[in-house]
Amino acid sequence: MMSRRSAGLLMVALIFTAAPAAAQTITWQMANEYPATSIHGEGDQFFARELSERSSGRIAITHSFDATLGYRSKDLLEAVARGAVPVADMYIGALGDIHPIFLLPSLPFLAVTPEQARILNEVARPEYERVLARHNQKLLYPSPWPPAGLWSRRPIAGMEALRGLRVRTADANATATLRAAGALPSQLSFADALPKIKSGAIDAVLSSGDGGAGQRLWENLRYFTAINYSMTMSMVTINLDVWNGLDTDLRLAVQGAARATSERQWKEIQTRIAYNYERMRANRVGIITEVTPGFTRALREAGQIAIEEWLIKVGPRGQETLDTYRKQISAR
Repeated sequence: MMSRRSAGLLMVALIFTAAPAAAQTITWQMANEYPATSIHGEGDQFFARELSERSSGRIAITHSFDATLGYRSKDLLEAVARGAVPVADMYIGALGDIHPIFLLPSLPFLAVTPEQARILNEVARPEYERVLARHNQKLLYPSPWPPAGLWSRRPIAGMEALRGLRVRTADANATATLRAAGALPSQLSFADALPKIKSGAIDAVLSSGDGGAGQRLWENLRYFTAINYSMTMSMVTINLDVWNGLDTDLRLAVQGAARATSERQWKEIQTRIAYNYERMRANRVGIITEVTPGFTRALREAGQIAIEEWLIKVGPRGQETLDTYRKQISAR
């Protein structure tokens, strides 16, 4: 029979043996196709720091930028769904083949200011969440991109310069718009576009060229035309099985970190455009900010084709979403 002293010593031993297991750190790998110095890469790192602090170090994030895991944005939704990566930051427009609602933020000339982009996101978020739930994941936070413009080897002053131009696009909306404008668009991930830009197979890129992405573009594309095409979005999601396996306090930590990161991203975008222009000028990129009204009007007309195609794909809910967004814009 065990003495009381022996039983007490055994209990202490069990407590100390179990303590390290209870305090074990959960490590998540977070995938992102874009560079660490893009606004989204910076947001991912901010989220990781916030989450570590709010969880008292119980959740740690390992970053995989520049598609180092082999996943482009178009692959990441399904990668998260099956648990290949627990958390990912993906460009939303690349998911248009999965569901057309993800093409909403990149509809041409719909949301071109931070305020408009935020209102559109608030209107559309319930739609995003419904689709994501069907793909076994939860939306943690959205994150805006600066307005997209045209990076090119030569200045683009009007529609004539677009005709026959081989342009990399990031989604179906841009592809339809630029094709209607007379260009030769190719939808490619950022990672896949870079070698084609360097080889000369691509003449131009429709992109904000933020942060490290811009640095890689201006090595070969020395001009940027600020057509203010759209303010697109990326989003960070988490696998639902991973989410459901968290304790309540850890879920609260994740939600708190996500809210803080979202606010950081919306605040950062306010000054990011000017910051990017400063970096471009310092690296002798020719920035064309004065776009003629005729050029803008012609691009908007070309963009109507993309909007009409999107409405057919998405159905009545798409028109309802656009109507709600436009009412909110008019009320401001």
